[in-house]
Amino acid sequence: MLARWLALFVVLLLGLAACGGGEPVDVDGDESADAGGDEVAGGTLIAAISGEPDQLDPHQTSAYASFQVLENVYDTLVQPTEELEFEPALATEWQVSDDQLTWTFTLREGVSFHDGSDFTADDVAFSYNRIIDEELANAYRFTSVTEVRAADDMTVEIEVDRPTPNLLANIGAFKGMSIVPEEFDDEMASSPVGTGPFQFESHSEGQSIELSANPEYWGDGPSLDGVTFRFISEGTVALTNLQGGEAHWTDNIPPQQIEQLSDDDSLVLESVPSTDYWYFAANQTREPFDKPEVRQALAWAIDREAVTSAAKFDAATVNQTAIPEGSAFYTDYAPYEHDPDRGRELLKEAGVEDLEVELMVTDEYPETVQAAQVLETQWGEVGISTNIRTLDFATWLDEQGEGNFDVFMLGWLGNIDPDDYYYAQHHSEGGFNFHGYANSEVDDLLDQAREETEDDARKELYDEAVQMIVDEASYVYLYNPDVVQAWVPEVEGYTVRSDRAIRFENVALNQ
Repeated sequence: MLARWLALFVVLLLGLAACGGGEPVDVDGDESADAGGDEVAGGTLIAAISGEPDQLDPHQTSAYASFQVLENVYDTLVQPTEELEFEPALATEWQVSDDQLTWTFTLREGVSFHDGSDFTADDVAFSYNRIIDEELANAYRFTSVTEVRAADDMTVEIEVDRPTPNLLANIGAFKGMSIVPEEFDDEMASSPVGTGPFQFESHSEGQSIELSANPEYWGDGPSLDGVTFRFISEGTVALTNLQGGEAHWTDNIPPQQIEQLSDDDSLVLESVPSTDYWYFAANQTREPFDKPEVRQALAWAIDREAVTSAAKFDAATVNQTAIPEGSAFYTDYAPYEHDPDRGRELLKEAGVEDLEVELMVTDEYPETVQAAQVLETQWGEVGISTNIRTLDFATWLDEQGEGNFDVFMLGWLGNIDPDDYYYAQHHSEGGFNFHGYANSEVDDLLDQAREETEDDARKELYDEAVQMIVDEASYVYLYNPDVVQAWVPEVEGYTVRSDRAIRFENVALNQ
């Protein structure tokens, strides 16, 4: 599913009437050629990531570990730049009709899939209709879409039933909206076939995934012969691998070591504020968490500064709403303080005594475990007994989907449009509303905001909605983390992105 994930900015293209074509994405990495040593094309980059993909079907998975890999295998019609503006990818240009109800995309010619088949409009129509018809993980992104059709081999038309200013973000913000071949089958679900700069070679369960360079890539790269993603859940081990030359790159860096590493000339360490947010949510389909007072008690009992420090040290910014301060859609609203007395009062008002909470976290995101330990102590101050339930991430996702939890903690990563932060999580029909929140006023506000094309009016709608979400403790927001990544100096052309997309297509290894 982005201190999921990052607080720089969110540059949005809202109310876009048309977007002309552009040059293909620059993937040659020429700017870094003289940065150190002689650039030598080729070599296999070893990337140490914290989790193993739960699956490799881009339309089915919601796991960040999956998208770290799939970012390099698949393409979308459009894609975000480093500044989070949308640029051409598999589509070279697009137009919106005067009534805002028809989007027309002109596709890039001469593109082929990794199996050699030609990329056409039929593949786009199949991909989007598969998500819609099978109600897959990102079907909620198409709620306004009434039809996706191939007008001809190189033209796709998307009909919507209302203005949809965030359509580009919906189809291009991340690789959950990848274009797959029309012939997609069960074999491709485990051995993905895309149009991206690297192609899938093998998956050794519990160990690694191997990618090789796509010689027919439509861009100018890649320079590398391949990328190996190794699954190393323990941050200290990943860092040891990096320092010992067994890995070239990692984003699995223990927060407590960031300051020390900043003075280590043997590594390159960079960070940017993210568009991510981290939170916990109580299951409102279970008593007593259906009572707002109980959820509010959990919020009043916590010290966000202490939780954030335990999880991220200084690499995060406390925030009681989801959208980070750097965004034009940020809402300055922070009603909760660390007030155990208020927490006890609310539990008393709800008629709840001797509350026991099972807090579900995952060891593939160690910050959830560290934060949970602080919450256990803080909730204990108001008489709440906490059992921390630590799962592998695949099991965590299954339990979340089945509603088998009291409270869970996680983050949302790589958000761009404000709709990404709120609709799927808090609309009563949202695809990721696993905690069962339902408020008709919030539904109406989120529905209106989805089709409002004026930024100021749109922000007012989100401001009103998020205040209700926070007041009712649908999610209890904690912080926006920074994106912190490190690599050896031989890696050239890599950029840390605020949306946490891991792109290696313009990377080279120098010798």
